[in-house]
Parts: sequence; C-alpha cells; structure tokens
Amino acid sequence: MIQVLVDADNVPVARLRALLRALPSGEVDVLVAGSPHALATLDWPRGAQVVAVEGWQEADVVLARAYRPGSEPLVLVSGDGDFAAIVAGHAGPVLVVADRPASALRRAGTVIDPVTEGLDALRHWFDAVLE
Repeated sequence: MIQVLVDADNVPVARLRALLRALPSGEVDVLVAGSPHALATLDWPRGAQVVAVEGWQEADVVLARAYRPGSEPLVLVSGDGDFAAIVAGHAGPVLVVADRPASALRRAGTVIDPVTEGLDALRHWFDAVLE
C-alpha cells in the first residue's frame, strides 16, 4: 500500500488535481491536511482521510504524526523542507510531488511536478513501485 501525505495548503490546485488523476485506485492510503478553504477546492478520493486544520504549520503536524515508517512507498505532496527528516529516513521509495521542493527533499527522493512533467511521469513512478 502506498502511503500518500498531502499538504493541501502547500501545493497549488493544478498539481493536486494532476496527482489525483494519476493515483492508482485501491493501492493508496491518502491523508490530506489543510485549511478548510484549501480542502474545499477538490473532491478527494473515496477513502481519503481529510483533516481540516487552522493555523500555521498545523497541517505539517497532522501529516508528521500520521507518517508510518517502513519500506512501503511514500508519496509526499509538499515542497516543504520541514518533511526532510521523514523523507530522508524512509526505508522505501519516496516520491515528492511539488513544483519547487526544498533541496533536502530533492536529495532524498524522486521529485515530479505533474504540471510540467505530465501525468505519465507520475504513472511511471507508481507502476515501478507497484511491480
């Protein structure tokens, strides 16, 4: 099962929309955290856990607490360097979905911007980790 952690406040809607189109159905465990406004911009996948938060860095706290270490694939949908330790220490494959991620995230995993690289880049990564 692919663990997907989404910071809805940190990634523009176009990137989130692209990711949602590429997610393999039935193969993902999605947690989305963000402000009520950010959460209301999209229809999240059935089964996704959606957590509304208020305040600076609150989405980060929710996502960090929910993170499950292990060797299963991890998708971080955020460019925020606050997640660098989680990504760097993850034992399995890591995908970062963002347009301009922090350098520590770029060093620790595969980075794909679906707006510039297209949905096929995301689908290729998912196919590779699900083989």
